[in-house]
Amino acid sequence: MADIVDLIYADHDWFRRQFFYLDYATSDVELAAVWEVLTTRLNTHADAEETVFYPALLKKGIAGDPEDETEDAIEDHNKIRDAVAEARRHRVGSEDWFEAVGKARAENGEHLDEEEREAIPDLIKSTTPELRHQLAMAWLQFYAEHQAGAGVNTKNKDAEEYIESNS
Repeated sequence: MADIVDLIYADHDWFRRQFFYLDYATSDVELAAVWEVLTTRLNTHADAEETVFYPALLKKGIAGDPEDETEDAIEDHNKIRDAVAEARRHRVGSEDWFEAVGKARAENGEHLDEEEREAIPDLIKSTTPELRHQLAMAWLQFYAEHQAGAGVNTKNKDAEEYIESNS
């Protein structure tokens, strides 16, 4: 069976590697090649979590504090989106671009760590393998429907409104 947890961890690992690939880039063309794909996936991943993962956590989470975990995630996603948008306002490879990318990297790293310590363990402890399989299938369908970021919602969300409408 597929498991939403495995799919989220796979994305997390992918993100970490892509940020490292930026460190290996030797030209602005290489930086842009890594960054464009990375930003598309960051936005798609955040929207997938907000569509599939966090609504399930809000309804099923009992091992931690699913509302607090969700609020943190929404706020983290907003910070990542803001940093990505800021990077897009600058020439790739410029000092301002690197500053914005560094902010995206730091915010994303904090988010991944927190999610792996709190939200994911809560979902594991609070759900069955069958439900996690259903969520995995919904996750895969989301990615299939939003290939290359098509139709992904990149707008910031109000955490309180999100929790209220998804609880």
